[in-house]
Amino acid sequence: MFTTRPTLQGTFGMVSSTHWLASQSAMAVLEEGGNAYDAAVAAGFVLHVVEPHLNGPGGEVPIILAPAGGEVRVLCGQGVAPAGATIEHYKGLGLDLVPGTGPLAAAVPGAFDAWMLLLRDYGTKSLADVLKYAIGYAQDGHAPVERVGETVETVRELFETEWVSSAEVYLPGGKAPRPGELFRNPALAATWKRLIAEVSGTGDRVAQIERAREVWRGGFIAEALVRQSGRPTLDTSGERHTGTLTAADLASWAATYEAPATYDWQGWTLCKAGPWSQGPVLLQQLALLPPELPRYGSADYVHLLIEGCKLAMADREAWYGDAAEVPLAELLSDAYNAERRVLVGHKASYELRPGSPGGRTPRMSGHARVVAADEPEPAFGPRERASPPSPRARCPRCPGNRTSRRTGAPGATPATSTSSTGGAT
Repeated sequence: MFTTRPTLQGTFGMVSSTHWLASQSAMAVLEEGGNAYDAAVAAGFVLHVVEPHLNGPGGEVPIILAPAGGEVRVLCGQGVAPAGATIEHYKGLGLDLVPGTGPLAAAVPGAFDAWMLLLRDYGTKSLADVLKYAIGYAQDGHAPVERVGETVETVRELFETEWVSSAEVYLPGGKAPRPGELFRNPALAATWKRLIAEVSGTGDRVAQIERAREVWRGGFIAEALVRQSGRPTLDTSGERHTGTLTAADLASWAATYEAPATYDWQGWTLCKAGPWSQGPVLLQQLALLPPELPRYGSADYVHLLIEGCKLAMADREAWYGDAAEVPLAELLSDAYNAERRVLVGHKASYELRPGSPGGRTPRMSGHARVVAADEPEPAFGPRERASPPSPRARCPRCPGNRTSRRTGAPGATPATSTSSTGGAT
């Protein structure tokens, strides 16, 4: 059958991402002699430029890597909550919920350090080599996808009144980015060029990467992040608040490696990031499946998968968080999921039904509830306008995979910052 989208095969290398410019940049790295990890880092920084509504250097990134001939590892690029983000602090501000936007929602940024650690330990290229593609598209411009401008328009008022430094980038002359017109981010390009200049005389490739990590955590970038966090900004509570992020928070956190969460299914071992992400949901969905499945694609087959997904998602809501406190072994155990599987009836469930692994009582937010597909989105504050009413916009992630026949295959899912603080770094 003739098709313009054939199954792609190759012997040299392959790249998959959510944007063609990121994929193109990663492939260019491979063709210039870089390995899959160099390519992944270059693509990650390009995605910050071309899909800023989905991810950024102030966000987070879980990375799963499979070095050639080595063990699968997870690189945790999920920052922690600032030390000052305590229950007492929020209650002292008269808040029962952490606002959905604004600096009070921000975690310690994790993406940059994770990409640097991956480049240092598994890459071969310099910082300047992998950043040149992002700098080029930010400085010289690119044609933005429609969702960038649509997202900006949805929160135009907040850009104009609250996120004023970001408005200089995303509303130049009062115009949001539009397809067919070049969109530039000179502030981001200048940031990376200054970073490269600061590290260029500090030694070899590894020394320069380490110096870049230091600048992010304690140099001019850290100063800008803390300064923006301290700026009173309107959030979903309807009030202006400052954040809790401090220089000490930035200085004390670093990306780390860990073993993946795994589940064996039909002769395969599946690996995901731990329960600080939502990765184990997929593993539990497999654990919830019966030994014999209905015919592929049948109504019974689809019903079984969807209802199992609901049960796994309910357990995510109740149990996921800090990995040390998550009973993951029990959540993935055969006995527990056999009990959960019984809950799948012949009709679709409209209940949020978390389980009780080991007899524990589920921890559910009083605001968690099921929402029908045609029901308006629930508002958790009078100023909840941080993302457009689109299913895609509510899933702000950019999956990407790169592989080289020599060096292995990393996969990453960069995401936006935990909050839209509005500071253009």
